[in-house]
Amino acid sequence: MQFRTLPNGMAEGFAVLKKCDVKTAKNGSKYLDLILSDKTGEMPAKLWDAQTGAGLSADMVVKVRGTVEQYNGHDQFRIAQIRAASESDNYDLASLVPASETGGEVLYAMLVRKVGAFADEDLKKIVLYILENHKDRLLTCPAALRLHHAIVGGLLLHTSAIVQMAECVCKIYKNIDRELLLSGVILHDVAKVWELEPSQTGLARGYTPEGELIGHLVKGAMYVQEAAEKLGADAQKATLLEHMILSHHGVPEFGSPVRPMFLEAIVLSSLDNLDANIYEVSGAVSKVEPGAFTDRMWALDNRKLYNHGRNNKNYHVDFGEEV
Repeated sequence: MQFRTLPNGMAEGFAVLKKCDVKTAKNGSKYLDLILSDKTGEMPAKLWDAQTGAGLSADMVVKVRGTVEQYNGHDQFRIAQIRAASESDNYDLASLVPASETGGEVLYAMLVRKVGAFADEDLKKIVLYILENHKDRLLTCPAALRLHHAIVGGLLLHTSAIVQMAECVCKIYKNIDRELLLSGVILHDVAKVWELEPSQTGLARGYTPEGELIGHLVKGAMYVQEAAEKLGADAQKATLLEHMILSHHGVPEFGSPVRPMFLEAIVLSSLDNLDANIYEVSGAVSKVEPGAFTDRMWALDNRKLYNHGRNNKNYHVDFGEEV
């Protein structure tokens, strides 16, 4: 944990509260059983003689002071003081939770520049309108609750990575409509800002009721339809974008009501799956030593993955001069 040591020997710092349960000790007194975390890891903690959680709950950022003790051979934090972090506290959220290496403002600006240079005015209007309407949440929104890119800023990182891949594909295959493909890529997951319920940490605490009932594919298509009608954009182009969003999961069992039915929709679905797999594989393999296998990965057909040791770098996107 990234705590600083005080002159009196105690430790103090900020952490994410992963768990907070009221329990009863053998002597009948109440205490709080907690787990504190930051980007470096987790540590169990105890607050003795506490009758209630005092307004504390999982996923909140807290400021703690106490001492590190040994319990059963492991570090445990004995809390002397704890409170919820406030807006006036000077703490770096990126040091507490996993976050995109490239900031949301930088990636957002890159996407806006690309779309601003489109020759197709209808696609330009629709995409910029939707981006601008959801900018605040896009800057920090994760791409998922638990799976790929479930980090602060993960949605824009995932989207921008696919944009980079799409640009390369379009240089090889000249029959792909670049502006249509990029438009679909940029908008394919945009409704996750509505589907995922944010926590204080910037990560997702779960799905909104509307997100569970409708989902980001359908809502994303609705965003396009609403934008096209408001802006007077071409209805047929809007339909193409709607189809790309609705079909990008590929098959019905993964949530797509329709399968991709034209080239750009197929390319989008393939690149989306490729980037998600690269992220999942990189993260899993980086946690085991070279020559070892990971546990079975539910998100990858329940496969075990092998760390061959030839490249132990974690997921990283090189945007070059684009950002």
